[in-house]
Amino acid sequence: GVCFADLGAVTFFRLHGSTAEEPHILLECDSSVLDSIQKHLKLYKIRRKVTITPCPDLSLWAVIPGEQPGDASSLPKSAHPALLLTPDPRAEVMGWRLIAKKGANLSEIIPGSQIGDVQDYHRHRYKQGIPEGVKDLPPGVALPLESNLAFMNGISFTKGCYIGQELTARTHHMGVIRKRLLPVSFPEPPPSSGIPAGSDILTESGKRAGKFRAGQGELGIALLRLAHTKEPLCIQLAGDTVRLRASTPQWWPKAAAK
Repeated sequence: GVCFADLGAVTFFRLHGSTAEEPHILLECDSSVLDSIQKHLKLYKIRRKVTITPCPDLSLWAVIPGEQPGDASSLPKSAHPALLLTPDPRAEVMGWRLIAKKGANLSEIIPGSQIGDVQDYHRHRYKQGIPEGVKDLPPGVALPLESNLAFMNGISFTKGCYIGQELTARTHHMGVIRKRLLPVSFPEPPPSSGIPAGSDILTESGKRAGKFRAGQGELGIALLRLAHTKEPLCIQLAGDTVRLRASTPQWWPKAAAK
């Protein structure tokens, strides 16, 4: 596999092995919102004996299987001296999440692995349509169902409660979701300055099809109306027409791809 460092998402990991142990929960988050997340969690602590503290001595890695068949199954089921090595809870195509002490020797934890460029990691997840961090999922803007969190173990429909639970549950059970985050690609290299976040995506006839969120090179992710995803799409940028196309990830549930 290939290992990538310094990543950001919002994922919970349970570190205690049984209910008899003192519970320890590790929260993986976008580094840019570390302070605001700590403040938010402390608001709900309410006299509970809960300690909330950052872990600057830990490093987060993504372990992505290689291109050869069987690479995914060859990954170890446990690792030492890693604090945690577990399948990425979002999708099988994202491989494994590895948390270790800073400075740990990755070749000892995962023999045969090689260190990759973090930009290659982002290109991989954009190709698969996996959102991550505040650029892909802007706080107060991104909706869980439109962001495909129900496909990525990000929503529970059996427990709550949380802000927006009633609307989210009703929309899910009605099955009416008109917009989703989708991977997009540019047939020709986009401008070197990149595509601004929030740029309108249009159909050939000029109808608004959605908005561009973020990307890396010729790959990106966009919130698109499903009715227009199979049409030729474009972004008007400084008088130029930047063409792009959307695709449906193969890891999605089959019913969602229709």
